[in-house]
Amino acid sequence: MSLHAMCCSLLTITSLLSAQITPEQNVDAQRAPAIGGFSRTSAAAESALEKKFQDGIVPGNIRENMRRLSARPHHVGSPYQKDDAEWILARMQEWGFDAHIETFSVLFPTPKERIVELLEPAPYRAKLQEPVLPIDPTSNQTAEQLPTYNAYSADGDVTAPLIYVNYGIREDYEQLDRLGISVKGAIVIARYGSGWRGTKPKVAAEHGAIGCIIYSDPRGDGYFQGDDYPAGGWRPREGVQRGSVMDTDYPGDPLTPGVGATPDAKRLAIKDAQTITKIPVLPISYADALPLLSALQGPVAPENWRGGLGITYHVGPGPAKVHLKVASNWDMKTIYDVIGTLHGGDDAGQWVIRGNHFDAWVNGADDPISGQSEMLEEARMLGELHKQGWTPKRTIIYCAWDGEEPGLLGSVEWVETHLAELQKHAVAYLNSDSNERGHFLSGGTQDLQRVVSGVARGIQDPETHLSILQRAHLVGISEAKNAEDRAEVRKRADLDVSALGDGSDFTAFQDFAGISTLDLGFGGEDDGDQYHSIYDDFYWYTHFVDTDFSYGRALAQTAGTTILRLADADIIPVDYAPQAEAIAKYETELEKLLKAKQDEITERNLELQEGVFTAAADPRKTFVPPPAEAVPPYMNFAPMKNSIETLKKSAERYSKALAQWQAADSPALARQSLETLNADLLRISRLFLNEKGLPERPWFKNQIYAPGAYTGYGAKTVAAVHEYMDEKKWKEAEAQIPQVAQVIENVAAGIDKAASDFESALAQKR
Repeated sequence: MSLHAMCCSLLTITSLLSAQITPEQNVDAQRAPAIGGFSRTSAAAESALEKKFQDGIVPGNIRENMRRLSARPHHVGSPYQKDDAEWILARMQEWGFDAHIETFSVLFPTPKERIVELLEPAPYRAKLQEPVLPIDPTSNQTAEQLPTYNAYSADGDVTAPLIYVNYGIREDYEQLDRLGISVKGAIVIARYGSGWRGTKPKVAAEHGAIGCIIYSDPRGDGYFQGDDYPAGGWRPREGVQRGSVMDTDYPGDPLTPGVGATPDAKRLAIKDAQTITKIPVLPISYADALPLLSALQGPVAPENWRGGLGITYHVGPGPAKVHLKVASNWDMKTIYDVIGTLHGGDDAGQWVIRGNHFDAWVNGADDPISGQSEMLEEARMLGELHKQGWTPKRTIIYCAWDGEEPGLLGSVEWVETHLAELQKHAVAYLNSDSNERGHFLSGGTQDLQRVVSGVARGIQDPETHLSILQRAHLVGISEAKNAEDRAEVRKRADLDVSALGDGSDFTAFQDFAGISTLDLGFGGEDDGDQYHSIYDDFYWYTHFVDTDFSYGRALAQTAGTTILRLADADIIPVDYAPQAEAIAKYETELEKLLKAKQDEITERNLELQEGVFTAAADPRKTFVPPPAEAVPPYMNFAPMKNSIETLKKSAERYSKALAQWQAADSPALARQSLETLNADLLRISRLFLNEKGLPERPWFKNQIYAPGAYTGYGAKTVAAVHEYMDEKKWKEAEAQIPQVAQVIENVAAGIDKAASDFESALAQKR
C-alpha cells in the first residue's frame, strides 16, 4: 500500500468515526480479520466503513422507493417511465452522484389487435383482460396498462386445429412424434414453465406450427401452489403473464444488432430483424385456456403433461379449431438509462458498476422495483458516506436500466455504445433484479466467488439470524439430489456461485464485453407469484412478499458491501481458483453427457432390434417407435482437459501469492506495483472472449458462460461444444474443443502474468 493511500485510509477512518487512531487501535488493525484484496491496515478501515454503511440502510426508505416507482404503470415509452427516470436522476444528484440520463431509440411493438377464439366445436372468445379488483388500488389503472400480449410476436391472422404441446420444448415434440402427432399447419397451446417463453413459438415454428398460445396453468403459479389472489398471493384464474418472445440470439434493439442504438446507427428494416418470431403468439389466462383445452380430444396427455385444471388433458388434434390474430404497432420508443457516477480517487480509471432495471410490464413492484428500490438505498448511503469524507479508490457507477423487459434494451445498447471504454476500465458488474423473501442466491463468474462469500459471512438473515452464507449452505444441502451432491455441498466453504446465461442486465457485460459479473438476490419463500401481471403491484407485494422489507435491507447491505470491497480493495479482490474448479466441472459434465448419450442410444437401438417398443405399446393406441440413431462417436476432450490443468496451476500460483501478501506481516506494495498488478487483473476476464462469437450466435462472445439457444435464461456452459452435442452434431462439437482450449490457455497466461508481477512485487519488499 502506498503512503498516499494509507494516509487516505486513515483520514477516512478519522472522518467516519470522529476519533483519532490510537496505538492500541493500530494494534487492533494488525489483528483485524483478513478481507480479500486488503492489507491488514486497510482491512481495519474497510470494516469500520462497511459497518457504518450496513447500519445506515433503512427498510422504510426501500418501501417508500417502491411505493413511488410502482405507483403507476411504467412500461417502455410510457409517461410514468420517463417520470420515474427523472425522479431517479434527481435522487442520484441529491446524493452527490455525477448523474445523467442517456437515451436510445429502440423498436418496441405494442398490440393494436388481439383475438383468440374457439370456432369449433362450440364458440368461445377469450377475454384477454385481467379484471380490476376492488381491494387492489392500482389494478384499475386500465387506461395506462399494457394489454396482455407477447412483445415481438409476428403479426398474423391464422385459423387451424389446436394441439396441446405441454411446455412446448423440444423434448415435448419428441413425445408427440411417439404419439404419431404432427403440429404442421396447426396452432399449438403450451403452458408456461420449464423453459423461457420465447422458446415455445420458436420450437413450434420449427415443427411447422402456424400459431402459438401460451397459458398460465394453475399448477405452476395458481391455486395448486396456494390460495389465489386476493385471498392469497397466487395468480388468479384470469391473471396473465405478459412477456417478450424476442429471439435471444441478439439481445437488445432488434434493428441495431451488435451496435448501440445511437442516432447515427445503421438500422435494419423491421422485416429483416432476426429476433421477431416467425409465427403469431399470445399469452392467455387459464380461465381463457380452459374452454380451449376442454374442447380437445385425441390421446390423453402423458401423466407429466397434466396440469392443475379439473379436466382430462387431451393432446388433440380435433375437434377444437381456433382463430388467432395478432397485429402490433411497430413503433420506435425512447428509453432512458439513468447513469450515476461516484468518482474514485487513486484508481478512478477502474470502474465498479452496479445495475438494476426500472421498467416493468405494468406496475412491477416485484419485477423489477423490489430490486431497484434497494439499489437506490445503497446509492443513498454511499452518497452519505461520501459527504462525510469517504472517497472510493475506484470509480463507482450506479445504473438504472430502461427496457430490460422487452429484451435487455437499455443495458445492451449502453454496453454496445461504450464497449471500448468498458473493456478498458470495468472491474466488475453487479446486477440484481427482483428481490423477495427467502435464502440468498448468487450467480456469476466464479472469480468473484470469494469476495461475495466473504461479504455473505457477515450479513445476517433477518428471520433465521444465521449468516446468509450459512443459511444458503444449509439450504443447498437440503436441496441436493443425491448423496454425492450433498457431500460436495458440505465440503464447500464458499457460496455456490452458479453460471449465468441470459434473462437480466448482466448479459451484455458477461457474454458480450467479457466483464466479471455477479447477480444477487433473495427468494424461494414467497406466498405468491404475479409475474408480469397487473397484480404485481405495491398492494400485493406488501401483503404477500417481503412485507417488512427486511430482505430488501439484507440485499442492500450485501450488494452495497460487495461494491465497497470491489471499489476500495488495494488489489482487485478476485481469486481464480474457484473459477478454474468450475470450468473443470463444466468439462467433466460434457464428458458425462457424451457417455450418457452413447449409453442411451446404444440401449434404445438394442430395444428397437428386440421389438421392445412395439411389444410394450398398447395395440389399440397409436404409437410410433423412436428411430434408430448412430451411436455418438468418441470425442477428444484432451485439449480442453490439458488447458484446464494449466489454468488450475496458474490460478493456484496467483492464490499463493495473494495469500502470502495477505498474511499478518504482509508487506505494503509500491504504488507502481499495485498499478501493474491491477492492470493485469483488469484484463483477465476479457480473455474469455472469442471475437467470432459462438457458432451461429456471434453476439455471444464468451466461450465459457452463455445461455443456450433453447434454454433462454438458463446457462449453457461451454456452449460452443455443448450446443452441438445437444443437436447431435458430434463432429462439429469436437471441432470446437481446440478453440475453447485456446481461450482457456489465454486466460491461464493472463493469470500467470498477474502472478509473476505479484511475485516480483513481493520479492522487492523482502
